[in-house]
Amino acid sequence: VEAKMAHMAQHDALTDLPNRMLFREKMNEGLARVAADGTAMAVLCLDLDNFKTVNDRLGHAIGDRLLVWVADRLRECADDNDMVARLGGDEFAVLQRGPQPESAEQLARRLVEIISHPPLFDGHIVHSGVSIGIAVAPVDGLEAEQLMKCADLSLYQAKAKGRGGHEFFRTELEEQASSRHQIEMELLGALEAGEFHLVYQPQIRLDNGQLTGFEALLRWNNPRRGPISPTDFIPVAEETGLIVPIGEWVLRTACAEAAKWPSYVTVAVNLSPVQFRSRGLAAMVTSALAATGFAPHRLELEVTESALLQDDAATIAILHQFRALGIRVSMDDFGIGYSSLSYLRKFPFDKIKIDRSFVGTLGETVGSEAIVRTVANLGINLGMTTTAEGIETQEQLEVIRRAGCTEGQGYYFSRPCAAADVFRAIDRFDLAAQAARTEVA
Repeated sequence: VEAKMAHMAQHDALTDLPNRMLFREKMNEGLARVAADGTAMAVLCLDLDNFKTVNDRLGHAIGDRLLVWVADRLRECADDNDMVARLGGDEFAVLQRGPQPESAEQLARRLVEIISHPPLFDGHIVHSGVSIGIAVAPVDGLEAEQLMKCADLSLYQAKAKGRGGHEFFRTELEEQASSRHQIEMELLGALEAGEFHLVYQPQIRLDNGQLTGFEALLRWNNPRRGPISPTDFIPVAEETGLIVPIGEWVLRTACAEAAKWPSYVTVAVNLSPVQFRSRGLAAMVTSALAATGFAPHRLELEVTESALLQDDAATIAILHQFRALGIRVSMDDFGIGYSSLSYLRKFPFDKIKIDRSFVGTLGETVGSEAIVRTVANLGINLGMTTTAEGIETQEQLEVIRRAGCTEGQGYYFSRPCAAADVFRAIDRFDLAAQAARTEVA
């Protein structure tokens, strides 16, 4: 009984892996050996990707089975001298002796590959994977707290890069973490201080050069540090939940500005996956339209596949509410997610936006033109507009036209312009389209 109680105190009840307490004990012992004999030891911190989505969509029973399956894969991949632990929730860790960083690199690659292909659970397809952060003693420290901090920073970097990968600790990650914390603190008052503004990038029909609308893009001009890139502050806003009030401000501002434009010009606004998790998204959109007097058919809401992955049934129900209001809905960044085609079947999107990663590699990467052409044909067959993002050169434009895309967007046509310059942009594209029609005639 005593032996069983001791085991229970040091092991996870679900997976029977060592728990956080035993892991820390063995980590301190390992670090003492590192300090004594000069050998190396790696700490790998693992966090499952999309685990909350699995629990929310399929239930905690399926989530628990996934955790047990992952624990078994960790045991299989680790050597006899390695220690595998479950730290809590969907967090795991491995202590690994041996030549470093080679051993940790090899193990991390193998784990990412294996865990990214979970089996069916009761017939359900599970979209999951793993992100891994790695720190190595003695290079990154000889104290347990310091080493875990380094591994956690590396894990955060792996997730920030798109998940499903691994990262080793680098000293600049501490600087990035400090910068991120500073951004978080400054974001708290940025909205009230009026530090945000919108810019608008034109969207052009490719058959006649006619301007159809603008995409509203958020910008932040920090009074102390100047302009801060959206790639730096949007993830922080999403993680803190500040994207909800910021997103509402973006929608209201874009609708108010667009209400002044000619009636044929639309405005597109991006919605964050976090906004779909908050209550009252549809009510917020309805309120913004009513407050600004903007016609619903002139509003286009852009949704990424990551929003659908979280809870596709609830999200698609909200999209149908938008459709009932007369709002157009587009799928943004098409082609880079798990199952874009299945979502096109579940909801009749008005527009597909082809991700710039395909457009930017036209003529450079084999298959990019074929992919663009396939998506354009898909749009034609489904009655959806297709917009190619990130067009920067005449050559890319010609390929996009040959592929059969409906619209184009990118620096080739125009950089995003301030609200005060929108009317000049409208006039410029109208004149260009008229000149093109005259030339054809």
